[in-house]
Amino acid sequence: MGQASFPGMYERWLVGPLFRPWAEATFDEVTLSPGNRVLDIACGTGIVARVARERLGAAGYVVGIDINPEMLAVARTVAPDIDWRAGNASALPLHDKEQFDVIVCQQGLQFFPDKPAAAAEMRRALAQGGRLAVATWRSDEEIPFFRELRRVAERLLGPIADLRHSLGNAAPLEALLRDAGFHEVRSRTISRTIRFEDGAPLLRLNTMALVGMSAAGKAMADQERQRVVEDIVSGSAPVLQSHADGSGVVFEVSSNLVTAKG
Repeated sequence: MGQASFPGMYERWLVGPLFRPWAEATFDEVTLSPGNRVLDIACGTGIVARVARERLGAAGYVVGIDINPEMLAVARTVAPDIDWRAGNASALPLHDKEQFDVIVCQQGLQFFPDKPAAAAEMRRALAQGGRLAVATWRSDEEIPFFRELRRVAERLLGPIADLRHSLGNAAPLEALLRDAGFHEVRSRTISRTIRFEDGAPLLRLNTMALVGMSAAGKAMADQERQRVVEDIVSGSAPVLQSHADGSGVVFEVSSNLVTAKG
């Protein structure tokens, strides 16, 4: 993967096979209409915003907000026609009285330090009668592929609190949105079969994430951290092999999809 930045690797290797299916599923659930104004919160490199743009064409307005300027730099390169903004989910960078018909937060809320503040900001940004969709991964105990990779990493790192799966239970998320003033809050679990033609980049990026989230990894110097990543990648090869079908790596992933109205 050379010297590419993490956002560049994320866009190249993960977005298409892993994140685009959930963006599509979200807009199958929350149908867009011509003229809709759409906000993608914690947009990363912007796949949700891009799918919204594809479905709306010129008959809509799409904004993506993220706290990471490097992610936004990739987003701007891939889709310069979308309004990308740097900002914090707990203090959204909105214009005066700016509101949206549809707001989506895909796999971002579980990382926000102040979730009630972020939920309140989503409510402020949503027009009366507008629709919200929030997706969070289910627990990795329900996703054998990622559970097995975590357990390999834990042999070297000790217990890992994987924030990606920290809102695996939809009930606290539903309560959070109701407390913020949303109505008709509903959740369901969506599962998809995910296929990677080449599982090696996924394995490496996932390992980097696990090491970065572990207490042991955070305490390591760069060189030691790189060595541990290599050791975990090597030790994870049997997991990758067990999910191979001859033409790639295939596994099931489950996510909560919680919808609400303003």
